[in-house]
Amino acid sequence: MIDQDAFAQRLSAVLSRIAPGTTQSMQRLSGGANMESWSIDWASSDGVQGYILRRAPSAEWMAGRPFGLDTEAALVIAARAGGVLAPEVVIVLTPADDLGEGYIMVRVEAEVSPPTILAQASPTLIDDIAREQARIHALPVDSLPASIPPMDTAAALAELKRRFIVYGGDRPIIALAIRWLEDHLPSPAPPALVHGDLRMGNIMATPQGLAAVLDWELAHIGDAHEDLAYGCMPVWRFGQIDKPAFGLSGLDRYFAAYEAAGGRPVERDRFHFWLVYRTLWWALGCLQMGEFWRSGSDASLERTVISRRTSENELDLLMLLEAEAPEAERAAPLPPPAAALPAPTGETSASEILGAISDWLAADLKPKASGRDKFMVVVAMNALGMVRRELDRPVTVTDKALAEQLLAGEASLATPGLLPRLRRMALDKLSNDVPKYAALAKARAVWGDG
Repeated sequence: MIDQDAFAQRLSAVLSRIAPGTTQSMQRLSGGANMESWSIDWASSDGVQGYILRRAPSAEWMAGRPFGLDTEAALVIAARAGGVLAPEVVIVLTPADDLGEGYIMVRVEAEVSPPTILAQASPTLIDDIAREQARIHALPVDSLPASIPPMDTAAALAELKRRFIVYGGDRPIIALAIRWLEDHLPSPAPPALVHGDLRMGNIMATPQGLAAVLDWELAHIGDAHEDLAYGCMPVWRFGQIDKPAFGLSGLDRYFAAYEAAGGRPVERDRFHFWLVYRTLWWALGCLQMGEFWRSGSDASLERTVISRRTSENELDLLMLLEAEAPEAERAAPLPPPAAALPAPTGETSASEILGAISDWLAADLKPKASGRDKFMVVVAMNALGMVRRELDRPVTVTDKALAEQLLAGEASLATPGLLPRLRRMALDKLSNDVPKYAALAKARAVWGDG
């Protein structure tokens, strides 16, 4: 746990290097799957200036990462110098600051919440995003920090496969995706800087357009199509499921804007490969959150809930890949859903108790909370809902023998009856985990799940 008083004192000492002053307010921001973000209002003789501190929650959290936050800060500085709408970095933390690893930026006064951005989006926001991507991909590689790593697609996929096996190797849809990617590896692309996490949630916007591109921790040298695809994953459309380009538009407009801004011609098959790859990558990232929580490197409730979002990606993967199944398999009816347990009578069940706790949180705590505390109340309510639905209707999506067959190519979407079975598994698991996920309703309609 952070000693708030000591943390605030050390942070004030660092900010005093910019201009002598005092902290008017300091708040940890909600969200963020990896790093901590803190918003600070700093009052000096020049007035009040907003800053953002981006820091790692622990030294263990940075273990195994290809570069540290000092390199990330240098990359942000280089991108801004190259004309990209990146934040202005003003301080990179040192060990003497005793604040951990991180850096401080001038706060951009714009919206970051994806639903809010999508609700008030400028008609040209997708063009702005495409333009910034073209600028990022055009940055000279020799102008970037030397420690930004290159990505070998085959080696990266092999690492994802290794992680899948470490995490149990028992999710058939994930195994299906790994095998498909192995069979469809693209030829090497011209090397470019890849942001690696450019999506709704990592951009800031105003009603007039794009204001900033955030969170550069996953940057690497690789195939620009990876960036183009990542923000188009259904999970990052935030309900705008029928607008595949960032929840803002169709793909044709997005690609045309990218090419008009100087980006290389978009290859549709290569784009599809990366859409499948990054959906798989995030599925394994969600599973990894559970491992982070178990290890104690990040024991937050948020990690346990994010780990359950694996089922979102499994459904998305199946929808991305099922076109390759024979028509007869795609037309086959779904098996019946998993049966719900009988409604309880007499004393309250475990599920009902969890529902009562969730209702109490919603009625008594949520209205009184603000900032990150309010966010975490919602996370807790979501967690209780997941467990309650699982108690009411247990489902199983693990099958190690089938996963091994799929990895080996001994089973495929041409295997009679497999596609309907995988569809049912995906529907039932996601219905328990995240029933409001927009792609779930679409899958039900397409697959005939009444």
